[in-house]
Amino acid sequence: MTALPPPSAKKLGLVIDLDTCVGCHACVTACKGWNDQGYGVPLSDQNAYGSEPSGTFLNRVHSFEVQPDQGPAQVINFPRSCLHCDNAPCVTVCPTGASYKRAEDGIVLVNEDACIGCGLCAWACPYGARELDQAAGVMKKCTLCVDRIYNENLPEEDRQPACVRTCPSGARHFGDLGDPDSDVSKLVAERGGYDLMPEMDTKPVNKYLPPRPKGAVEDEVDILAPLLDVKTTGFAGWLDRILEKI
Repeated sequence: MTALPPPSAKKLGLVIDLDTCVGCHACVTACKGWNDQGYGVPLSDQNAYGSEPSGTFLNRVHSFEVQPDQGPAQVINFPRSCLHCDNAPCVTVCPTGASYKRAEDGIVLVNEDACIGCGLCAWACPYGARELDQAAGVMKKCTLCVDRIYNENLPEEDRQPACVRTCPSGARHFGDLGDPDSDVSKLVAERGGYDLMPEMDTKPVNKYLPPRPKGAVEDEVDILAPLLDVKTTGFAGWLDRILEKI
C-alpha cells in the first residue's frame, strides 16, 4: 500500500462557486480537450455514438433541482472532479504505489506505468472521481493540469487548469489553499466555503462556495415593469392614454 506524505504547506486546489456555475459544460469540454493532447495517454472514448456510449472524463457537471425551505425552487449545477484530499483513501489503498500525493504541492496523481487498473482507488474514493480508461487499462483522474500550471512555455495567464481558464461565468478558481492570504483562501473565508462530505474525514483541498439564497418572486426586479405600468409612464401607459381618446 502507498503511504501519504506529511501534510504539505502548499495545497493547490480549486474553489468552485455553486452560485455562478451555469452548467454550460465548458469546463468538461476544455478538460477533455486538453487531456486528449496533454498529460499522459489521451482520454479514450469507446463506442462514442452507439447504444451504450462510454468514455473517460476527469471532470463532470451534474444538475439538481432543489427546494429551499423558503423561496422558489432552484437548479444547482454541481461540477465534480478529484478533490486532492489531504487524507486521500485512493492513495493508501493502492497496491502498487501508482496513486500518490505530491509532497511539494499536495496534488494527487497516478503513475500510469505502475497502475494495473485494479480499480481499488475508485472503490475507495467517496466522490466517484476516478475512472478506468478501458483502452489504456489504467485509472485516470483530475491532475489539476499539472502539465499546464508549471509550464513556462505558456503565457502566465494560461498557467492554470484548463477548466478554470475556460469557465465563462468565473465559477472556478485556482490557487494555494494552504496560504491563508491567497485569493482562493480569502474567497473561501468570505463566502463560507465548505468541504464536500466532511464526515468522510478525507480532508479535501478543493472547496465549494454555497449558492446564495434567492429572494421571493415578489421581491425580484422585473425589467419589463416600467413598460407595463399603465398608471405612470412607459409604452403601455402611452398606448392606454391614446386609446382613451378614440
